[in-house]
Amino acid sequence: MSKVTFIERDACAFVTDLKTAVTDYFERSGISDKANFAMIRKTVVILAMTFGAYALIMSGRFAPWEMLILAIAIGVGIAGMGFSIGHDALHGAYSSHPWINRIFGLTFDLVGANGYMWKLTHNVIHHTYTNIHGVDEDLTVSPMLRLSPHTPHQWFHRFQHLYAFLAYSFTTIFWVFIKDYKYFMLPDLGPYKNIKHPFSQVVTMLIMKIVYYSWTIVIPMIVLPIPWWQIAIGYVAMNLTAGLILGIVFQLAHVVEHTEHPLPDSAGNMELAWTLHEMATTSNFGRNNKLLSWYIGGLNFQIEHHLFPKVCSIHYPSLSKIVESLAVKHGIPYHAHPTMRAAVASHYRTLKNLGRSAA
Repeated sequence: MSKVTFIERDACAFVTDLKTAVTDYFERSGISDKANFAMIRKTVVILAMTFGAYALIMSGRFAPWEMLILAIAIGVGIAGMGFSIGHDALHGAYSSHPWINRIFGLTFDLVGANGYMWKLTHNVIHHTYTNIHGVDEDLTVSPMLRLSPHTPHQWFHRFQHLYAFLAYSFTTIFWVFIKDYKYFMLPDLGPYKNIKHPFSQVVTMLIMKIVYYSWTIVIPMIVLPIPWWQIAIGYVAMNLTAGLILGIVFQLAHVVEHTEHPLPDSAGNMELAWTLHEMATTSNFGRNNKLLSWYIGGLNFQIEHHLFPKVCSIHYPSLSKIVESLAVKHGIPYHAHPTMRAAVASHYRTLKNLGRSAA
């Protein structure tokens, strides 16, 4: 595939009006577009929940079934850390101070995922080339899943709506044991060829993997007075919980009905400007669900996140009103499902439709 190129990003009135309106919103409100007290409070709560549950397990004062429940709670916390802390920090959206973003970005590595590789595959590749087959790495999470109408069809894809959600459960297990190592060894990622990763990033990845394996596997094996297989069950339960939550939430943003999967022409040119491309390929869900928005870091406001990735997610609910209003004014699609349940149902139907044939 030729290098993918978008036409001028500011080539339409919608883009100009949107940038002006968002800038005016923050100036008029007199607030920063980074984390506020509510975001900091959420950070404390999620970290306390995750490592508080871990501390309770490590106390050894609970029965195995109680520790299993706590392990599931850690899984919920790990997903929340990824959504609400690491994700913002790695986008440079948590703070205007790069060193603070780097510190909070390490929460990603602390739960087994490599922040450097995430910034490359997600921040750069996915955010720039959303839903473009052959470039967007998020469309190739597994050969067992056909997430784009342009992906070659295999016979087993006709059953993917039946096994996809189970596959999502293994997201973090695959991530912490295979994905990061695989991506570091690949010479090409998305549109980038013959990548040479900084040696310091390779070292950081290996050190943080050891830290993760230590607190989740080695230390429990040493400290807890229970058989190894019970620790293994707890570890798997923790990861299946986190994986299912992470897998579902990220798919609801782009692999649902009405979102588009455009391709470049033979010269690598996309038809739409980048901002309009994001509007066409992205969808929101459950915008009125405050608890959901709190927990998943505003990722149910995926449109606003893609348009303003360096703005802290705590501001997305307010920005969504501006974006939707201007989209309506300029006749631009604004995809949104009213609830998470509706979005999951739409994703299920999309999986089923994509699995039927190569058409």
